[in-house]
Order: sequence, then structure tokens, then C-alpha cells
Amino acid sequence: MSGPDPKSGHRGLPERSFLLHGMGVTNQAAARGLVSRGASVVLSDDGDPTAMLELAEELGAEAYPSPDLEQLRAVLLRVDAVLPTPGLPTSHAVLSLADELDRPVLSEFDLAAAWDDRPLIAVTGTNGKTTVTSLIAVILEQDGRRAAAVGNTDVPLVAAIDDPTTEVFVVEASSFRLAHSRSFRPRVGVWLNWAPDHLDVHRDLDEYRAAKARVWRDMGPGDVAVANADDPVVAAEAHRLDGPHVVWCSTEDLSAEYHEDGTHLVTPAGPLIALDRLWSAMPHDRANALAAVAAADAMGVHPAAVVTALESFRGLPHRVEFVGAAHGVRWFDDSKSTAPHSTRSALRGFDSVVLIAGGRNKGLDLTELAAGADAVHAVVGIGEAGAEVVAAFPDRPTVVARDMTDAVLSARGLARVGDAVVLSPACASFDQYSSYAARGRDFADTVRREVLAQDRSGEVAE
Repeated sequence: MSGPDPKSGHRGLPERSFLLHGMGVTNQAAARGLVSRGASVVLSDDGDPTAMLELAEELGAEAYPSPDLEQLRAVLLRVDAVLPTPGLPTSHAVLSLADELDRPVLSEFDLAAAWDDRPLIAVTGTNGKTTVTSLIAVILEQDGRRAAAVGNTDVPLVAAIDDPTTEVFVVEASSFRLAHSRSFRPRVGVWLNWAPDHLDVHRDLDEYRAAKARVWRDMGPGDVAVANADDPVVAAEAHRLDGPHVVWCSTEDLSAEYHEDGTHLVTPAGPLIALDRLWSAMPHDRANALAAVAAADAMGVHPAAVVTALESFRGLPHRVEFVGAAHGVRWFDDSKSTAPHSTRSALRGFDSVVLIAGGRNKGLDLTELAAGADAVHAVVGIGEAGAEVVAAFPDRPTVVARDMTDAVLSARGLARVGDAVVLSPACASFDQYSSYAARGRDFADTVRREVLAQDRSGEVAE
């Protein structure tokens, strides 16, 4: 293991000049990494140019705010490759022009692979990536290894490799990054699930599925693919593999190497931990725990470290997070659920729900929300897609709210004793908020102000 390279040369990167389009956190880090290693960069961005212009001044680079087609073409003719910001729609002109002009499109994963060879554990899936990435990192740390949860997080992989003390990178591998990766070979690749999503970025669901499958494409003998046997798409892709060793996880099939038997999580070595000692009783979180355990086993983590980490893990914010209880009703923030599949997974953990959902639809069929959602007895729609959400539940009481305060008050009026009110939007937040976290915080603050403060005997989450 050689770790990070000295900041010279381009081991594995034949390209020497790059157009970076979109100046989010990842491409800012990529630009700095490239320049520090002797490459030249050109910057462009369709939005607010402030951050790009500041970075261009710092790096001594050219910058093009809101470039037109001719400007993009002229730049592409004199660079070797393109790095799009993660989440740039695959129909964007810069990608079409790159294809036309035979310029390779790369991702931050390609840069990291060229500059660093420490082991990677990659986690992908439509839902659960952040939770499983974080949990695996906690398990590795409990085993005494310096681990970093990176990728589709606050710290991109291309920036994280600058820390020489990290021993293992646990990479949240979004379809946005995987789709453009020329070379990506994790030691352990975890694919949690697949469901329709991100049609605001990918041309169609086939493209989205292929991007997810990219997590396993370069793996070979000695690598481990962790697959969810309960997901037909993931299972079908895993059965096609002929390089890595495949291990199976299931909450339903007792023959899978990693499964649950009704009382315990079970590994090939036998029962590992009682289900009631996990941070969550939700079905999707039991599946998340199994995937994390399988990945840890593949890295040789001691079982005692796995158990200790599972017992101490408390989940992540805005993922079916308990806010409080009042008047016999519990309130939960699941703002991270930004697609119907994720919302339906969250709802399976409840017996009777008032659902608050809506926001900016990502091109998905929101009528799927009603499939298997028998626990939902009332719905409050919010944001741009509020009316679309309530239309999916024609046989139940519904309200389209003006704002979050109206949504919380409406849900309070619809809730019955014993209900859970769950904000699980099935949509992106960008119609009204800067992020799903901002939406979740607004919901929790509103619940505390408008509901919990009215019932001092109620249980409040700290």
C-alpha cells in the first residue's frame, strides 16, 4: 500500500488538461488536486459564478460563466478530458460535445484511483447509502482502523486521499459518480437496492441501472461483491458476475449467508446480535445492518468490534428520526427520503401513519406511493408536487399545505391517538429549501413549536 502519491506526475492519468464543468465541492477539490499535480484546468459553470471565479483566481485558471455551445466547443478542442460536477444531467451539452469530439469524461473516482491505492469499500443503492457508509466506517474504527466515510458526502474521495493517516476509505458511490468512472475497483462493493430514481439526471432507467451496476464492473478475484438477495435488480446483476466473490444478504431468505432469523442477525459463523439491540427496528435498517456486517466480514473485522459498533450506532439525522410525541401521536423526520421507493420503505415500519410528502419531483411516478401503503390513513401534500402526492391517495383524507407550518398543523388535525406523523417527502427539497436537511430541520422546529410545546407532558427528542 503506497498511499497518496507525492504531488507530482500522473500515475495512471494520461490526460494533462481538463475542463471541469460545475463548481460544487467535488470539482473544487478535483481542480485543486489536478493543479497541485501539474495539470492544467479550465473551469465553467451554469449557475452563480462567484465560487468558480474565486477558485479560478486562486489557481490561475481560465473560467467561463454560463458558457454557450461555441465556448464549450472551443475549450473542449484544447483539453484532454472533461470532469462534470456530480449530478450534471447526462443530456447536458458539455457531455454531448465531449462525445462528439472524442474527449473522455471522467469522475473524481478516476483521479483518486490514479493518485492513491489504499483499499476502498464502495456502497451504492437507491436508498440507505449514507447510513451503511457511515456504519461501516464506525465498525472499522471500532476494530482499530483509521477509516473515512467519503464520496457522496461532505468530503469527496478526491479530497480525502490527501490525509495520509486514513487506512480504508468507505465510499458512498452515487450513480452520478459511477456513471462517468473509467476505472473503479473497490475491494468490497456493496449494492443495497435499486428502484426508479434520478430521472432528473439520467436519460432513462436503463442508464440509471447501468450506472449502479458500474460499482462491480472492474472487480476481480480477491474482491467481494455484497448483494441484496431480496432485490430482483441487484440479484440479477450479481448473478452475472464472474470476477469477484459474491456474498448474499437477505431479511427474508434464511439460506443467504447474512440473514435474520426473527430474533438475530445471522452470519456464516452463526447468530451475531439480537435485533432488539440494533438502533432501529425498521425493516430497511435491518437490511442496512446486514450489508454493513457482510462488508466488515470481507475486510476481516473481528466480530466483537462489529457487535460493539452496532450497539453504539444511533442512525443518522433525517432518516426516520424521532422528533417527539404529544397527545398520543409520534412525529418523525424522514426528510432524506427523496423518492417513492425510499418513502415506502420507511412507511413499512409503522402501523398507522399521517404522511407528509411532496417537494420537487425528480421525474418519478408518485402514484407508486400508494402501493403497499395500507398504513397511511391520511396525507398532507407539500411543495411543487403536493397536489400530485395527494392525488395518489384518492380514497383517503388529504390536504395540500401552503407551507411547513400549515403542513404540521394539518397533520395534527388529521392524526389519531396511536398514529405516527411522518415527513417522508418522496421528492427533492429544492423547490423550497437548500437541502433535505434544511427541510427536515424546518419540520422538526415547527413540530416542536406548534405541537410539542402545547403538551409539556409529551416526549421530546433531544
